[in-house]
Amino acid sequence: MIASYFQNMPDIMTRALVVGTLVSLCASLLGVTLVLKRYSMIGDGLSHVGFGALAIATVLNVGNASMAVSLPIVMLAAFVLMWLTEKRRMQGDAAIAVLSTGAIAIGTLLFRFSDNQYQDICNSLFGTASMALLSDADMWITVGVSVAVLLLFILFYTRIFSVTFDTNFAKATGVHVGVYSMMLAALTAVTVVIGMKMVGAIMVSGLIIFPALSAMRVAKQFRTVMITSAALSLVCFFAGFFLSLLMEAQPGPAIIAVHVLAFLICTLIGTLKNRIRARKNRSIVVEPPCRAEQ
Repeated sequence: MIASYFQNMPDIMTRALVVGTLVSLCASLLGVTLVLKRYSMIGDGLSHVGFGALAIATVLNVGNASMAVSLPIVMLAAFVLMWLTEKRRMQGDAAIAVLSTGAIAIGTLLFRFSDNQYQDICNSLFGTASMALLSDADMWITVGVSVAVLLLFILFYTRIFSVTFDTNFAKATGVHVGVYSMMLAALTAVTVVIGMKMVGAIMVSGLIIFPALSAMRVAKQFRTVMITSAALSLVCFFAGFFLSLLMEAQPGPAIIAVHVLAFLICTLIGTLKNRIRARKNRSIVVEPPCRAEQ
């Protein structure tokens, strides 16, 4: 596998690195907002819906256009999840459990009608064995969609910030909270779909959750957390991608494994920083106020 990568380095490596970089950036930025709003499990639920959508595309024999089939299905599921959560028609975790388990069950049954049942299931759950299997169409769709996600996030950064931290204040200032919540759901759905090709349906939520959680261990301000999350996501992608080449393994598990290691390191750093800060605070001697001279 390694030999084949390096023999065709200009085409394959460029395609893999472009797709991975864009997906990692989108997932890391959205992940901070989702974790702060306690919507982190929505990514996991949508990834399972994406598995069912890939099964539909495979059975219909439109594997080359799997993103075109998956995008509307996953976006519809995202809108339904957000609507149920916002309107409190169903508890968020219950709605996610219903959609995710149902999608996995239906998708597994549908894959029985494909020619390569077990190979299709493995690639859908854990990502393609080689990112070289990404078609040119998938790459260009990923580039276009990722750029759109990043632009929307940058343009509406202030509104997303206000909706994330204080919904009531955002409503009072005239922000249409429902519209931006739905936009956040749509961006998450798009990121999940384009990320499934790289790491698979079962692990794509890790690209969303791990960078944000790791960044929050070492940074406090929202902007700093965003920048740190994006940087960690890129470092973990490149490290995991090249690690998969050396191990001749699937890139998805290798990338997520590096994310887990980064999370543990950031947790250790954050713990040490907190202990040092606590010791400094205890070492400060507060002198009693001077008595007024009579």
